[in-house]
Amino acid sequence: MTRLPEDSAEKRLVDPIAEDPSFHRTGSKVAVAGHPIHAMLVAFPVALCACTFGADLLYWYTGDLFWARAGLWAAGMGFLMGVLAGVAGTVELLWAPGIRARAASWTHFVIAVMLLSLLGANWGLRLMGFEAAVLPFGVLLSAFALGFTGFTGWHGGKLVFEYQIGVSSKGS
Repeated sequence: MTRLPEDSAEKRLVDPIAEDPSFHRTGSKVAVAGHPIHAMLVAFPVALCACTFGADLLYWYTGDLFWARAGLWAAGMGFLMGVLAGVAGTVELLWAPGIRARAASWTHFVIAVMLLSLLGANWGLRLMGFEAAVLPFGVLLSAFALGFTGFTGWHGGKLVFEYQIGVSSKGS
């Protein structure tokens, strides 16, 4: 039985992507004064998605037309701010080699695009008649979008906290 030296066995187990120097270049390329724009914008669609669901539930509970109108505005602004955050995130994905090389980045991207389609559908449904759109389909789309928001956010958090994507290496 021929035994391989230990150093050659370790060489076979090296991840070729991780060995590429660009793999570790994960700093933000789209930033203002070192602050990533995607991270600054993403809080708005998250909050507005939750507001849309809350407005739907309050309309269902009270029947007050104000909540249906508030849901229309929250859904619209959530979608538009999501598109802005998505553009910033897409530029980051395509410009930073260390971000582009990770499968988790692409997973986050695909889920976020699916979420944007839900937010857009929710807003489009309300544009046809915001009061009639809330029950039952508006509240269902809002609940589904809120679940997708959590799923997308979890993947985004994984990129930041586990892979240090978009984190500045400067500081103490």
